[in-house]
Amino acid sequence: MKADAIAAVSGLTDAQRTARLLFRIENVPFCRWHTRARIVMGSATFFDAFDALSLAFVLPVLVSLWHLNHAQVGFLIAAGYAGQVIGALFFGWLAERAGRVPGISIAVALMSAMSIACAFAGNFPMLFALRFLQGIGVGGEVPIAAAYINELSQAKGRGRFFILYELIFPLGLLAAAQVGSFVVPTFGWRYMFLVGGIPGLLILLFMVRLPESPRWLAARGRFEQADAVIAGLESSTPRRSLDPQRDHAEIEARLQALIDVQQSSTPQKGSWKEMFSPVYLPRTLVVWVLWASSYFVANGINNWLPTLYRTVYHLPLQQSLRMASITNVLSTCAVLVCALLVDRVGRRHWTGACFLVSGALLALLAALGARSPWSVAILASSAYAVMGTTTVLLYLYTPEIYPTRMRAIGTGLATSWLRVASAVAPVVVGVVLSAQGIGVVFLMFAAATVVGLLTSKYMIETSNRALEEISP
Repeated sequence: MKADAIAAVSGLTDAQRTARLLFRIENVPFCRWHTRARIVMGSATFFDAFDALSLAFVLPVLVSLWHLNHAQVGFLIAAGYAGQVIGALFFGWLAERAGRVPGISIAVALMSAMSIACAFAGNFPMLFALRFLQGIGVGGEVPIAAAYINELSQAKGRGRFFILYELIFPLGLLAAAQVGSFVVPTFGWRYMFLVGGIPGLLILLFMVRLPESPRWLAARGRFEQADAVIAGLESSTPRRSLDPQRDHAEIEARLQALIDVQQSSTPQKGSWKEMFSPVYLPRTLVVWVLWASSYFVANGINNWLPTLYRTVYHLPLQQSLRMASITNVLSTCAVLVCALLVDRVGRRHWTGACFLVSGALLALLAALGARSPWSVAILASSAYAVMGTTTVLLYLYTPEIYPTRMRAIGTGLATSWLRVASAVAPVVVGVVLSAQGIGVVFLMFAAATVVGLLTSKYMIETSNRALEEISP
């Protein structure tokens, strides 16, 4: 059976045409075509992470320069995440209507332009407003990219392929930490925002040339365009998972299974209301709690550490920034381990174990009273690194549990809870730190991991299953 024969559409129903297109996607192993898309999207995600964390390495300077108190620091961190809530919802909706590539391109343009504008902020209110606007772009980029990369992937090895792509996010955080520890003391805080913004605009030149998601095109009934994208995929490599001559019977069986799934699926346009249907409501509630609890811990720790080292432990500026960078070095290593093992261990077991280990480390730190900066550097950084694998894994898991017709909006709405948690956490840390001290801050984070641990037991396992099988 040749590819053009599989793609033949004359006399076929929409369900049959969609099934044949999906089979062709699944039948091409990961190759350079996938890698190119992963690199371009990954570059945007890299600077998304860089821009998200850049403020943390600017704040130790601004605290002295603008005479900021703990509450103002918390609100300045929260501004970006508040914008991300709006960005995740708006761009998720836009990606379902206009396509993945246009949606993410506009988000990256806004994110990068506002980063450059932040470099020229002259006071607290101006920087607050610009970080809010930048957050709208930051919040829209990652969930759409997650949906896009998932939709290009085949079932076998999707976890490893995606997590290796998502590894670029902790690398972006790591780069922000390393660049921040050098650029801010040497050249000044404004250059930190320029480093994050200018390359993002250059990436747009490559991003707008990416092919649209063929799964999205097929779901919108644009079969000819989907066929053209898949033909480009097929022409990029001679390799196939199933050989038409040798595996004819299995090909027919898989095609029929895909047709059955398409015929039984909901033939309507995606709507946020479907996320609360009997099928998807339990999934929706579980991922919302997982996003909120994991990011309350992760971003609460990561955004405050440079300032904690500077204001609580009174370390020199450069040492504070370098110690904060340890967190992101450990996180990058942990995400690499996750990429290699997640398909074997499974999404649910990995997530539960991470909440358990991270919570134990944070509880130990609280019990010790967090008396020294090195206890924080070792235990809090390790807890963040472990939790960081879950925050990355959720970008894989959430698009898996929703169908193509609402994958971007479902992922965007779910990630809005990480933005809410990330906006709330810095403010709460500032209040608790002032009222109760540093030990209670880490006890609060440990309590949040308990919520995530209990919720992870209700995850469904998605490893090595086709997206259409998981989410009809």
